[in-house]
Amino acid sequence: EKSLQKTSAPFSANSFGAFISPNTLNLSSFTKLMKKLQEMHPESSRDKIVDALLEVRKNNKGILSGLSINSIMERTSVIL
Repeated sequence: EKSLQKTSAPFSANSFGAFISPNTLNLSSFTKLMKKLQEMHPESSRDKIVDALLEVRKNNKGILSGLSINSIMERTSVIL
């Protein structure tokens, strides 16, 4: 039982270089991504950052899964 409690998730929520789960960008990853982007672009509003993220998704065939957090941040920064 104790060994089951120690197993880790396949995707680390703490690593910005980790790949996003195949299903979707989870809320924890989204929150961390938004926080990091807001730190990198303090002049941009939350809405502007979300719009840029949506554009990144649109430019990537409508999905973000499969992209690393770093890649999403870089692509979003170019748009911002």
